[in-house]
Amino acid sequence: MATAQEHGTIRNVLFDFSGTLFRIETAVSWLRAALAAVGTGLPEEELRATAAALERAGALPGGPPPDSLPPALAAAWAVRDRSITEHRTAYTAAARRVPLPHPDLHEALYERHMTPEAWLPYPDAAVVLGGLRQHGIRVGVVSNIGWDLRPVFLAHGLDPLVDTYTLSFEHGMQKPEAGLFEAACATLGAEPATTLMVGDDRRADGGAAALGCAVHFVDPLPVAERPAGLLPVLDRAVGGAH
Repeated sequence: MATAQEHGTIRNVLFDFSGTLFRIETAVSWLRAALAAVGTGLPEEELRATAAALERAGALPGGPPPDSLPPALAAAWAVRDRSITEHRTAYTAAARRVPLPHPDLHEALYERHMTPEAWLPYPDAAVVLGGLRQHGIRVGVVSNIGWDLRPVFLAHGLDPLVDTYTLSFEHGMQKPEAGLFEAACATLGAEPATTLMVGDDRRADGGAAALGCAVHFVDPLPVAERPAGLLPVLDRAVGGAH
């Protein structure tokens, strides 16, 4: 099967969400906002230590994976992106591994990460998405996620630059399953051979290669540390556009 990478023609680009176009806020900022939401607080040193513990536990969606998982949570964690319920259950269970000062904080933390304020677009995201649109290249977002991320794109002004969204929880499957990439291409009206998948996870996003898509990886660095990580995508896609 010929791919976009082989014959140089890219007419469609699929982007991952977290770590690719957007980055979740820091664990400290996330915990601080949740504490405010339930009307409590922590001394600064304790707040930072608790945020670090939550991050190590994998409780911050879009953050680092857990350092380890207890057997009781491992099975749920593996399929957490297949439904709304499984996603919430897995992440709130991870948060419950860390002692917190208020019983409502586990849910407050989960609710916080779904708000547009919890996410920052990478500095070059709008430039790249806008450049692709200007050159007639269709753009889709395909994400392993348990909630509707469209409001995040809308709030940050990027929704008009995205043609379609393919979200794992809406399809009951998750990357690297080929079916999710097939659904993304079908929704976009794209042939895999003319499609580039851009993501930060070599296993999950790399699954698109089995379908015949070209794949491009970026590093999921903090926003301030990756000001131009997406620009090579624009160069690559526009260079192959007709």
